[in-house]
Amino acid sequence: MTTALVILFVGLLVFLAHFLTTLFEKTRIPDVLPLVALGLLIGPVTKLVTPEAFGKVGPVFTTVALVIILFESGLGLEVASLREAMSRMLRLTLINFLVTMLAMGLLARAWLGLPFLPALALGAIVGGTSSAVVIPLVNKLRLQAVSRTILLLESTVSDVLCIVVTLGILQAIQFHELRVGLMVGQMLAAFLMATLVGGLGGVVWSAALSKIRGLQNSIFTTPAFVFVLFGITELLGYSGAIASLAFGVTIGNMGSLPSLWGRRLKAVQTVRLNETERSFFAEIVFVIKTFFFVYIGLSVRLTEWWLVLTGLGLTLFVFILRIPVVRLSVDRQVPRLDASLMAVMVPKGLAAALLASLPAQQGMAEGALIQDIVYAMILFSIAGTAILSFWVEKSGLPQPYRLVFSGYAVGTKRAEGSGESLEPSRGQGT
Repeated sequence: MTTALVILFVGLLVFLAHFLTTLFEKTRIPDVLPLVALGLLIGPVTKLVTPEAFGKVGPVFTTVALVIILFESGLGLEVASLREAMSRMLRLTLINFLVTMLAMGLLARAWLGLPFLPALALGAIVGGTSSAVVIPLVNKLRLQAVSRTILLLESTVSDVLCIVVTLGILQAIQFHELRVGLMVGQMLAAFLMATLVGGLGGVVWSAALSKIRGLQNSIFTTPAFVFVLFGITELLGYSGAIASLAFGVTIGNMGSLPSLWGRRLKAVQTVRLNETERSFFAEIVFVIKTFFFVYIGLSVRLTEWWLVLTGLGLTLFVFILRIPVVRLSVDRQVPRLDASLMAVMVPKGLAAALLASLPAQQGMAEGALIQDIVYAMILFSIAGTAILSFWVEKSGLPQPYRLVFSGYAVGTKRAEGSGESLEPSRGQGT
């Protein structure tokens, strides 16, 4: 593509994203699906653009997208919702990851004949949910604040689980020794230290923000500081994603922190982001999210169709497994509609795509096969999540989910700006 065509495409894509957002507001059809489909069309289908054309910029762009999305989402999380969601989130994250990893590993071993550890590595790669996909979706769905927080935190924490466990399994394959204790220690360190770095960074930046605002053209300094925190945390060997989220939560809740931490922050003159800054970050997220989903679509590898169909079959199992996982993990105080939306929220994304390339890089005989299957699962899981979330929300509560979550609370929350209940009464059809 010539430079003029690329610039034309970029401009048209932004207008298309606005149109799809408006379409979502009116019809509830997720804007994620058309963007991924567009990337699929210009990438693996027509081969107008390939991921290799971006060189090293592509992976950097996806990481920047993740950092900005996590930070902006953290700004909207309230401490009260975090407290209420934490225990539910941990149950859902751990049960979903373990069940998915073991089930996918067993299926890969029985179906594809993979050795035990490579099969388990495949399960670990797809064991979580993608924060870069989940967050834009749940922010537009009619979920209660606590349910939204559970899904947001699950996607962020599960990314770290996938990375640490996959690397541990690949190390075990290479050195013929599986160190479970080491993996657990690395996960705890990644979570706790990254949260500490992000939280302290938020306090420091909030204290300096009033002076920073006096500088000319300073509105982008806050996301720049997020990048600095992310880079430092990753260089220390911890999770930069968790640090970015913790930084956003801290900045967004500075008014509550003195009451939470007593006298520790009274001597520090802290400020929160103003509406102009929040609107600016929301615009950045909108643009980055648009290009991210197109990039995901064009990055999908469609080599051998039997591997694509294998990815489709494994993805279907993931959606089936998610239903009992949510039933076991989430208590019945959660509304039926929220539980049903949680049961379809299993997209794979950035972490899975990056991890899928590691087995081949290590020279594993099964590396190319694992990579192709994971890329197919990324495509089908994003498409399935978008379609099913639209179906669940649009129909109120489809019959299969109504039966599974029959004992859960009847939602009383109403749509913003609407007088209609989000969940139909028992007498209504589906």
